[in-house]
Amino acid sequence: MNIEICANSYQSAVNAQEAGAHNIELCVELSVGGITPSYGLLKKVLQDIQIPVHVLIRPRSGDFTYTDTEFNAMKEDILLCKKLGCAGIVSGILHRNNTLDMERTAALVTLSKPLSFTFHRAFDWLESPEEALQELEKMGIDRILTSGQETTAEKGIEALIGFQKRTKKMTILPGGGINEENIQLFKNAEFPAVHLSATSIQQTMETPKVAMNSQRLFNETLLATSDPQKIKNCLNQISNEL
Repeated sequence: MNIEICANSYQSAVNAQEAGAHNIELCVELSVGGITPSYGLLKKVLQDIQIPVHVLIRPRSGDFTYTDTEFNAMKEDILLCKKLGCAGIVSGILHRNNTLDMERTAALVTLSKPLSFTFHRAFDWLESPEEALQELEKMGIDRILTSGQETTAEKGIEALIGFQKRTKKMTILPGGGINEENIQLFKNAEFPAVHLSATSIQQTMETPKVAMNSQRLFNETLLATSDPQKIKNCLNQISNEL
């Protein structure tokens, strides 16, 4: 069974390779489920890492329904990954009602060829996963990263086994809460690979006086954008100064 490490930094990618992992999924910001890494990080990892690197193409946190501009940015990121020599793309798009956006996802799959394509954990939001399995297989998806639509892959293992039995060509890649204590469950279930971060958390400094994170934004039902009216209000305030 292969182990894929969800690497959130250059050091994580190096550690994965040195520890003997078979491949990595490169992303940043694990706290929000991962988003696309920067060009600089991509380039450095691909220069120094010899094991296959799959790259998460997710332009922002929150939901998996994107504007035309975001969709175009995702396509540009895929073209960059192909140019830099990535082994695979990890992505996917849903409609607002959490059904599969077949047209846009298929466009990403086609653009990614000949790279491997993994449909990411947006799969765990789908209302009809069995139906989506068939559509994704027709689309040419290679792997589906999923926790079995549960909070952890261990809780969803029966669903994961069922998904794997229903697909003939795709690999079901269990991910979510997999660690040294439960990984044997997935080997016993004969999954060809698993996905985990194997994260250790270190405190590198004292708690700062001024926090840079915002707890109110750690919510996938919320989407934060700059409000043009608020910007105009601020501009009006300073332009009206006597």
